[in-house]
Amino acid sequence: MLVDLSVALNEKTPIYPGDPKTKIKISAVLEKDGYHDHYVSVGTHVGTHMDAPSHMIAGGKNLDEFPIESFSGRGVYIQTGKNFDSGEIKKVPMNAGDIVLFHTGMSDVYHDKSYYDEYPAIPEEVANYLVEKKVKIVGVDMCSVDHEPFPIHRILLGNDILIIENLTNLGVLAGKESTIYAFPIKLQIDGAPVRVVAEVP
Repeated sequence: MLVDLSVALNEKTPIYPGDPKTKIKISAVLEKDGYHDHYVSVGTHVGTHMDAPSHMIAGGKNLDEFPIESFSGRGVYIQTGKNFDSGEIKKVPMNAGDIVLFHTGMSDVYHDKSYYDEYPAIPEEVANYLVEKKVKIVGVDMCSVDHEPFPIHRILLGNDILIIENLTNLGVLAGKESTIYAFPIKLQIDGAPVRVVAEVP
C-alpha cells in the first residue's frame, strides 16, 4: 500500500511568514491553443518540501548534488506530540541511512494560524542524536524543525541530513514498517517541493 504524505500545492497552500506567495496562471487554453499549459511560481520551501544544506549552510550542497539513493530508505515513525522527549526517542531503533519522521500532530491545524505560531522545535539533544545515528533525512509534520536563529537546521544540514517539512498523514504509519520515497525536483538550489510517499506492507 502506498500512503501519500504530501500536502496539495496550490494558491491556497499556507506559506511560512515572509516567504513568496504561490502563483498559478493559465498560459494556454485547450479550446483556443489546442493544449493546456500553466505558469507556476512557488517558493522553494512551500508545502511539503525538502531543505538542502545550502538553505542554511555556506558552501553547503544543493539538492542536485545528492545521489538518487539519498531520497529513499527505511522509514522510522516516531509519535512525539509537542514534547520531543529525548529519552523516548532514543528507545526507538534507528540505523544509519534511515528516514526519521516525527509525528507532532501539528498537521491537524495546517490551515490555522496556530500552525505557524505554536509549533514546537526539535531539541538540540535530539538533533545531535540523529547526527550520531547517521540518518539521511528528518521529516516533520510542522512548518519548520525549529525557530530563529534555526540551530536545528544548522545541526542537521551541516551534517548533510536532508529535512522535509509540512508532511501530513503520518498517523497512518503508526506501528507499521515502511519505505519512504521522497524525490524532489532536480533543482540546483537550496530546496524544492517534494512528493513524499510511504510504502507499507
